[in-house]
Amino acid sequence: MQLQVQGQTAYVYTANHALDPARPTVVFIHGAGGDHAVWALQSRYFAYHGHNLLAVDLPGHGRSQGNPLASIAAMADWVVALLDAAGAGKAALVGHSMGSLIALNAAACFPERVEKIALLGTVAPMQVSAGLLEAAEHQEHEAFDMINLWGHAPVSHLGGNTFPGVWMMGSYLRLLERTAPGTLYRDFAACNSYTSGLEDAARVVCPALLILGARDQMTPPRRARDLAAAIKGSRTVLLDAAGHAMMAEQPDWVLDELIDFLT
Repeated sequence: MQLQVQGQTAYVYTANHALDPARPTVVFIHGAGGDHAVWALQSRYFAYHGHNLLAVDLPGHGRSQGNPLASIAAMADWVVALLDAAGAGKAALVGHSMGSLIALNAAACFPERVEKIALLGTVAPMQVSAGLLEAAEHQEHEAFDMINLWGHAPVSHLGGNTFPGVWMMGSYLRLLERTAPGTLYRDFAACNSYTSGLEDAARVVCPALLILGARDQMTPPRRARDLAAAIKGSRTVLLDAAGHAMMAEQPDWVLDELIDFLT
Protein backbone atom coordinates (compact mmCIF):
# COMPACT_ATOMS: atom_id res chain seq x y z
CA MET A 1 0.00 0.00 0.00
CA GLN A 2 1.14 3.53 -0.74
CA LEU A 3 0.12 6.41 1.51
CA GLN A 4 0.80 10.12 1.37
CA VAL A 5 2.63 11.00 4.57
CA GLN A 6 3.98 14.50 5.19
CA GLY A 7 3.70 15.28 1.49
CA GLN A 8 5.58 12.24 0.20
CA THR A 9 4.70 8.72 -0.87
CA ALA A 10 5.34 6.09 1.79
CA TYR A 11 5.24 2.35 1.21
CA VAL A 12 3.55 0.22 3.84
CA TYR A 13 3.25 -3.56 3.70
CA THR A 14 -0.28 -4.65 4.61
CA ALA A 15 -0.31 -8.20 3.15
CA ASN A 16 -2.72 -6.71 0.61
CA HIS A 17 -5.42 -6.39 3.26
CA ALA A 18 -7.69 -3.37 3.47
CA LEU A 19 -7.66 -1.59 6.81
CA ASP A 20 -10.71 -2.35 8.96
CA PRO A 21 -11.59 0.27 11.60
CA ALA A 22 -13.02 -2.48 13.79
CA ARG A 23 -9.67 -4.26 14.07
CA PRO A 24 -6.68 -3.33 16.23
CA THR A 25 -3.70 -1.90 14.36
CA VAL A 26 -0.07 -2.91 14.75
CA VAL A 27 2.84 -0.98 13.22
CA PHE A 28 6.20 -2.69 12.61
CA ILE A 29 9.20 -0.32 12.48
CA HIS A 30 12.53 -1.50 11.11
CA GLY A 31 16.01 -0.56 12.27
CA ALA A 32 18.92 1.35 10.70
CA GLY A 33 19.47 0.56 7.04
CA GLY A 34 16.49 -1.80 6.92
CA ASP A 35 12.98 -1.90 5.53
CA HIS A 36 9.71 -3.73 6.14
CA ALA A 37 11.17 -7.04 4.92
CA VAL A 38 12.93 -7.68 8.25
CA TRP A 39 9.50 -8.54 9.68
CA ALA A 40 8.60 -11.09 6.99
CA LEU A 41 7.21 -13.79 9.27
CA GLN A 42 5.96 -11.70 12.17
CA SER A 43 4.11 -9.05 10.18
CA ARG A 44 2.34 -11.52 7.91
CA TYR A 45 0.95 -13.43 10.88
CA PHE A 46 -0.83 -10.43 12.35
CA ALA A 47 -2.27 -9.42 8.98
CA TYR A 48 -3.94 -12.82 8.76
CA HIS A 49 -5.03 -13.03 12.38
CA GLY A 50 -7.37 -10.16 13.12
CA HIS A 51 -5.13 -7.10 12.93
CA ASN A 52 -4.60 -4.16 10.65
CA LEU A 53 -0.94 -4.39 9.65
CA LEU A 54 1.33 -1.46 8.80
CA ALA A 55 4.90 -2.67 8.26
CA VAL A 56 6.59 0.54 7.23
CA ASP A 57 9.45 1.62 5.04
CA LEU A 58 10.68 4.77 6.76
CA PRO A 59 11.40 7.79 4.51
CA GLY A 60 14.39 7.13 2.27
CA HIS A 61 14.22 3.39 2.96
CA GLY A 62 12.88 0.58 0.83
CA ARG A 63 10.13 1.87 -1.46
CA SER A 64 9.37 5.08 0.44
CA GLN A 65 10.21 8.44 -1.07
CA GLY A 66 12.22 11.22 0.53
CA ASN A 67 15.44 11.45 2.47
CA PRO A 68 16.12 9.63 5.74
CA LEU A 69 14.87 11.72 8.64
CA ALA A 70 17.53 13.30 10.82
CA SER A 71 16.24 12.48 14.30
CA ILE A 72 14.35 9.86 16.26
CA ALA A 73 11.76 12.48 17.21
CA ALA A 74 11.15 13.30 13.54
CA MET A 75 10.69 9.60 12.80
CA ALA A 76 8.22 9.25 15.68
CA ASP A 77 6.27 12.24 14.33
CA TRP A 78 6.28 10.53 10.92
CA VAL A 79 4.85 7.31 12.39
CA VAL A 80 1.96 9.25 13.94
CA ALA A 81 1.40 11.04 10.63
CA LEU A 82 1.31 7.60 9.01
CA LEU A 83 -1.46 6.57 11.42
CA ASP A 84 -3.39 9.66 10.39
CA ALA A 85 -2.92 8.85 6.69
CA ALA A 86 -4.09 5.29 7.28
CA GLY A 87 -7.10 6.38 9.30
CA ALA A 88 -5.91 4.57 12.42
CA GLY A 89 -6.65 6.25 15.72
CA LYS A 90 -4.39 4.16 17.97
CA ALA A 91 -1.89 1.40 17.34
CA ALA A 92 0.56 -0.95 18.96
CA LEU A 93 4.13 -0.20 17.87
CA VAL A 94 6.74 -2.92 17.39
CA GLY A 95 10.26 -1.60 16.75
CA HIS A 96 13.65 -3.21 16.25
CA SER A 97 16.90 -1.43 17.15
CA MET A 98 16.51 2.14 15.81
CA GLY A 99 12.83 1.30 15.38
CA SER A 100 12.58 0.58 19.09
CA LEU A 101 13.73 4.13 19.84
CA ILE A 102 11.10 5.47 17.46
CA ALA A 103 8.40 3.46 19.23
CA LEU A 104 9.68 4.60 22.62
CA ASN A 105 9.65 8.28 21.68
CA ALA A 106 6.22 8.00 20.07
CA ALA A 107 4.77 6.36 23.19
CA ALA A 108 6.22 9.11 25.37
CA CYS A 109 5.12 12.01 23.16
CA PHE A 110 1.81 10.67 21.82
CA PRO A 111 0.31 8.50 24.59
CA GLU A 112 -3.16 8.94 23.15
CA ARG A 113 -2.08 7.24 19.92
CA VAL A 114 0.00 4.32 21.24
CA GLU A 115 -1.66 1.32 22.91
CA LYS A 116 1.41 -0.88 23.49
CA ILE A 117 5.09 -0.95 22.56
CA ALA A 118 7.35 -3.92 21.89
CA LEU A 119 11.04 -3.00 21.81
CA LEU A 120 13.37 -5.55 20.20
CA GLY A 121 17.16 -5.39 20.28
CA THR A 122 17.02 -2.21 22.28
CA VAL A 123 19.10 -0.08 24.63
CA ALA A 124 18.98 3.57 25.66
CA PRO A 125 21.10 5.46 24.98
CA MET A 126 21.96 3.62 21.75
CA GLN A 127 25.44 4.85 20.97
CA VAL A 128 27.07 3.56 17.79
CA SER A 129 30.76 2.68 18.03
CA ALA A 130 33.13 5.20 16.48
CA GLY A 131 34.57 2.61 14.09
CA LEU A 132 31.17 1.54 12.79
CA LEU A 133 29.98 5.13 12.44
CA GLU A 134 33.11 6.08 10.48
CA ALA A 135 32.73 3.07 8.21
CA ALA A 136 29.07 3.91 7.57
CA GLU A 137 30.09 7.42 6.50
CA HIS A 138 33.15 6.63 4.39
CA GLN A 139 33.24 2.88 3.58
CA GLU A 140 29.63 1.81 3.60
CA HIS A 141 30.06 -1.79 2.50
CA GLU A 142 32.62 -2.33 5.24
CA ALA A 143 29.92 -1.16 7.67
CA PHE A 144 27.50 -3.66 6.13
CA ASP A 145 30.00 -6.45 6.76
CA MET A 146 30.52 -5.31 10.36
CA ILE A 147 26.79 -5.24 11.04
CA ASN A 148 26.31 -8.64 9.48
CA LEU A 149 29.11 -10.13 11.57
CA TRP A 150 28.16 -8.52 14.88
CA GLY A 151 24.41 -8.70 14.28
CA HIS A 152 24.21 -12.49 14.31
CA ALA A 153 24.90 -14.91 17.13
CA PRO A 154 27.91 -17.21 16.50
CA VAL A 155 25.65 -20.19 15.79
CA SER A 156 23.90 -18.22 13.04
CA HIS A 157 27.17 -17.88 11.15
CA LEU A 158 26.99 -21.62 10.51
CA GLY A 159 23.49 -21.66 9.06
CA GLY A 160 20.38 -22.71 10.91
CA ASN A 161 17.79 -20.71 8.99
CA THR A 162 14.33 -22.11 9.69
CA PHE A 163 13.54 -21.75 5.97
CA PRO A 164 15.41 -24.54 4.09
CA GLY A 165 17.80 -23.26 1.46
CA VAL A 166 17.90 -19.68 2.74
CA TRP A 167 21.26 -18.28 3.81
CA MET A 168 20.60 -16.11 6.85
CA MET A 169 23.68 -13.89 6.73
CA GLY A 170 23.61 -13.61 2.95
CA SER A 171 19.99 -12.46 3.03
CA TYR A 172 20.74 -9.80 5.62
CA LEU A 173 23.72 -8.55 3.65
CA ARG A 174 21.59 -8.19 0.51
CA LEU A 175 19.02 -6.23 2.51
CA LEU A 176 21.71 -3.77 3.59
CA GLU A 177 23.17 -3.54 0.10
CA ARG A 178 19.92 -2.31 -1.37
CA THR A 179 19.88 0.63 1.05
CA ALA A 180 20.38 4.00 -0.64
CA PRO A 181 23.90 5.46 -0.19
CA GLY A 182 24.25 7.51 2.96
CA THR A 183 21.12 6.14 4.60
CA LEU A 184 22.88 3.92 7.12
CA TYR A 185 25.10 6.77 8.32
CA ARG A 186 22.13 9.11 8.77
CA ASP A 187 20.27 6.43 10.72
CA PHE A 188 23.25 5.83 12.99
CA ALA A 189 23.67 9.56 13.53
CA ALA A 190 20.02 9.78 14.57
CA CYS A 191 20.52 6.98 17.08
CA ASN A 192 23.60 8.68 18.48
CA SER A 193 21.85 12.02 18.92
CA TYR A 194 18.86 10.54 20.75
CA THR A 195 19.92 11.09 24.35
CA SER A 196 16.52 11.35 26.04
CA GLY A 197 15.65 7.66 25.91
CA LEU A 198 15.54 7.08 29.67
CA GLU A 199 13.54 10.26 30.20
CA ASP A 200 11.09 9.18 27.52
CA ALA A 201 10.90 5.72 29.09
CA ALA A 202 9.80 7.23 32.39
CA ARG A 203 6.91 8.94 30.55
CA VAL A 204 5.56 5.76 28.96
CA VAL A 205 2.16 4.79 30.34
CA CYS A 206 1.19 1.94 28.00
CA PRO A 207 2.19 -1.74 28.39
CA ALA A 208 5.74 -2.41 27.21
CA LEU A 209 7.68 -5.54 26.27
CA LEU A 210 11.43 -5.77 25.70
CA ILE A 211 12.67 -8.71 23.61
CA LEU A 212 16.44 -9.11 23.83
CA GLY A 213 18.89 -11.50 22.22
CA ALA A 214 21.15 -13.24 24.74
CA ARG A 215 24.00 -13.20 22.16
CA ASP A 216 23.38 -9.66 20.91
CA GLN A 217 26.72 -7.88 20.46
CA MET A 218 25.24 -4.64 19.09
CA THR A 219 22.72 -3.96 21.87
CA PRO A 220 23.87 -6.25 24.70
CA PRO A 221 21.07 -7.21 27.12
CA ARG A 222 22.99 -5.94 30.14
CA ARG A 223 22.82 -2.43 28.70
CA ALA A 224 19.02 -2.58 28.52
CA ARG A 225 18.54 -2.92 32.26
CA ASP A 226 18.23 0.81 32.90
CA LEU A 227 15.71 1.15 30.09
CA ALA A 228 13.59 -1.73 31.38
CA ALA A 229 13.68 -0.30 34.89
CA ALA A 230 12.63 3.14 33.65
CA ILE A 231 9.46 1.86 31.93
CA LYS A 232 6.95 1.25 34.69
CA GLY A 233 5.53 -2.27 34.56
CA SER A 234 7.57 -3.37 31.53
CA ARG A 235 8.40 -7.03 30.93
CA THR A 236 11.65 -8.38 29.48
CA VAL A 237 12.14 -11.60 27.51
CA LEU A 238 15.63 -12.96 26.81
CA LEU A 239 16.02 -15.18 23.74
CA ASP A 240 18.79 -17.77 24.03
CA ALA A 241 21.04 -18.25 20.98
CA ALA A 242 19.70 -15.07 19.35
CA GLY A 243 21.75 -12.06 18.39
CA HIS A 244 20.64 -8.65 17.14
CA ALA A 245 18.98 -10.12 14.04
CA MET A 246 16.56 -12.06 16.22
CA MET A 247 13.58 -11.85 13.83
CA ALA A 248 15.51 -14.08 11.40
CA GLU A 249 17.51 -16.09 13.94
CA GLN A 250 14.57 -17.03 16.19
CA PRO A 251 11.51 -16.05 14.10
CA ASP A 252 9.00 -18.37 15.76
CA TRP A 253 10.11 -17.45 19.27
CA VAL A 254 9.87 -13.73 18.49
CA LEU A 255 6.44 -14.26 16.95
CA ASP A 256 5.18 -16.25 19.93
CA GLU A 257 6.22 -13.48 22.31
CA LEU A 258 4.54 -10.84 20.15
CA ILE A 259 1.34 -12.88 19.91
CA ASP A 260 1.26 -13.26 23.68
CA PHE A 261 1.85 -9.55 24.20
CA LEU A 262 -0.33 -8.05 21.49
CA THR A 263 -3.33 -10.36 21.72
